[in-house]
Amino acid sequence: MEQFLENETTTQKIYKERAIWVGTFLGGPLVAGYLIAENFKVFNQPERVRTTWIYSIIATIVIFGGVFLIPDNVKIPNQIIPIIYSLIAYQIVQIYQKAKITTHINAGGQAYGWWRIIGIGLIGLTITVIVVFGIAMLIV
Repeated sequence: MEQFLENETTTQKIYKERAIWVGTFLGGPLVAGYLIAENFKVFNQPERVRTTWIYSIIATIVIFGGVFLIPDNVKIPNQIIPIIYSLIAYQIVQIYQKAKITTHINAGGQAYGWWRIIGIGLIGLTITVIVVFGIAMLIV
């Protein structure tokens, strides 16, 4: 595995921890799943790619389903829920990918730039809003 990291990490780009946090905050848990899964692909961990997608889809359903169940009279600041799921995604990256990200960067590997992260976050936000409002319209 170390041989893979030394030889292959310099040819593919990854997403750094802070970039995953920002992308997740902007785009939601599906963006977190995408960014983390892409890193797992680069790190040659295909079994974790599938698991990441499953958890991010379930998290998205639970989070947005839960938001619809909050009564109107309960006031929650708008940023609280995105901050919470962004911190969870950040901690997941810290636990499962931090060492590999550090090794990748130290070996001369590159990370994606901020424009890509912001673009992915905004695309994820757009997709999520369309799906959530579509479901809301069907329910109401």
